[in-house]
Amino acid sequence: MARRPLRTVRQREGPDPALSENQNLLAEQRRALILDEVRRRGGVRVNELTRRLNVSDMTIRRDLDALARQGVIEKVHGGAVPVVEASTHEPGFEAKSALEPSAKEDIARAAAALAVPGSAIALSGGTTTFALARHLLDVPDLTVVTNSVRVADVFHDAQRPATGRGARPGAATVVLTGGVRTPSDSLVGPVADRAIDSLHFDVLFLGVHGISAEAGLSTPNLAEAETNRRFVRAARRIVVVADHTKWGTVGLSSFAALEEVDTLVTDAGLAPELRAEIEEHLPGLVVAGEARDGTDDA
Repeated sequence: MARRPLRTVRQREGPDPALSENQNLLAEQRRALILDEVRRRGGVRVNELTRRLNVSDMTIRRDLDALARQGVIEKVHGGAVPVVEASTHEPGFEAKSALEPSAKEDIARAAAALAVPGSAIALSGGTTTFALARHLLDVPDLTVVTNSVRVADVFHDAQRPATGRGARPGAATVVLTGGVRTPSDSLVGPVADRAIDSLHFDVLFLGVHGISAEAGLSTPNLAEAETNRRFVRAARRIVVVADHTKWGTVGLSSFAALEEVDTLVTDAGLAPELRAEIEEHLPGLVVAGEARDGTDDA
């Protein structure tokens, strides 16, 4: 019986130094690294990712499936490419609510700790600020200005007495701006802009469509960009609440430079190298959820 020829076995390449210690990463952190690679290189192959991240093919395929469900990549034969959205595309509130819910909850909890009792704060529209509003119900004596219909409803429902019970003690006094309603249920336009121009806030909690070192904070909606500019000018301190998938996304209109932000509150899915880049541009970075127990699904 003929013997099979021996195959030459190549020495396996070690993990990329820039992506070291990846076996110990949580799934969310690993997926953030994969997304960054896809966006930076315009596409990746599964076998490249298994080498660079030092995990199995099956783990990488699960990661790509998860990222595809989020709508941030498109799976192709043997790998993935980025989903290129039009810079004017603006998802509705319900669609955005389904993205990164656990990350948004971590961010909301951490951001609420930055609110000082008795202060005047502003909350822009967005699903992360909506999550934040629920945590702010426990901060006493707040005055809240918002252009978000959803955020206003959170405080309104908390202040409304239930049967046999009084209003929630921490519920805030809320001022809702006027304006034209966007797909994300924010009020924007000249009426909202004039209302904000006459006000002054201790802290602005700002949700964003996209954030990057080059474009700063951006949105696909021109009117919302102008309203957000007014919010930024009216605030003494600016806290951006944005999950890791917002980094590298650029909308049609920029409304603030990254250097104008005092603190970015994000989640543990943000890759370490991106954290270092962000810290070069702004003084405060809060990474929420890192102490949360979790297991890698590798």
